[in-house]
Amino acid sequence: MTRPQGVRRVAVVAASPVSMFNLAIPELLFTKVEVDGGPGYEVVICAPEPGPVPTTGGLDLHVRHGLDAVREADTVLVAGTGQRYVPDPRTVAAVREAAGAGKRVASICSGAFALAEAGLLDGRPVTTYWELAEELGKRYPALDLKADVLYVHDGQIMTSSGYAAGIDLCLHIIRTDYGAAVANRVARLALVAPVRPGGQTQFTQTPLPPERGTFCADTRGWAMGNLDKPLTLTDLARHAGVSVRTLTRRFHAESGVSPLQWLLHQRIERAKELLETTTLPMDRIAGACGLGTADSLRGHLVRRTGLTPSAYRAQFTRIGTTGSPETSSAA
Repeated sequence: MTRPQGVRRVAVVAASPVSMFNLAIPELLFTKVEVDGGPGYEVVICAPEPGPVPTTGGLDLHVRHGLDAVREADTVLVAGTGQRYVPDPRTVAAVREAAGAGKRVASICSGAFALAEAGLLDGRPVTTYWELAEELGKRYPALDLKADVLYVHDGQIMTSSGYAAGIDLCLHIIRTDYGAAVANRVARLALVAPVRPGGQTQFTQTPLPPERGTFCADTRGWAMGNLDKPLTLTDLARHAGVSVRTLTRRFHAESGVSPLQWLLHQRIERAKELLETTTLPMDRIAGACGLGTADSLRGHLVRRTGLTPSAYRAQFTRIGTTGSPETSSAA
């Protein structure tokens, strides 16, 4: 299989029976990435045996490609079943070979079992769908299980929890490859939340309301358009037309975090996007994101990424400049 120059290839391995949702996530998100007017990724879905692959929904999917696609990929992502299963030995061998060749190997949901069986998770921090976490830990005691996070990125290996956490993982991969601006644009096109930090808990004990995340949607959109302002809980509640107590409760149920935690995350994401795509000085970026001062920007970014603003810009800038970007002394 040939591909355009500069396009990254992602091989998505369908377990059997595969979750159609888990399988659709990478295809949906990676194919929306556009860089310099062309596609950023090529997605190839493959299976140990080309042909019909059963799904957890009782349907069969016809998969055209075998595991040769893994050898030709830059990133290998094993989609899970959402239930207990024994990884196919051919998949296990393929991901072990891919990791040995230096490729990035990732999993969604129970796909982590294939990576663990291949010996790729020994001694590493990893996660999987919370209902399967205990079994993963018992079956593979050499790994460092992080059962309450959305995803884990450890070197060339990435693992994610189940279902929607696969979205977060794919957006994280896009951000790693192409920057926050591209990842956030993909999130908007796909009508999903911007990249959430991998360390955010899965909140398995918090039931979702019947609205499934729509009650505060307008207020979240309004807040995204006003990140440069010092928004308070009262401001958000007033926009939503509810009390602060009601807003906090509904917001947490929909987003998994409190309104102010969500707001801080969006401010930092906006700052990262501006650091990547502009040469604005640090105090201007801090003001545009509602973080106040360059010192405040520095503190938040170091806690989130381990990098100062100037170091983050140097590492992830997406623009060509003839000189050094203008920075403040706080950087």
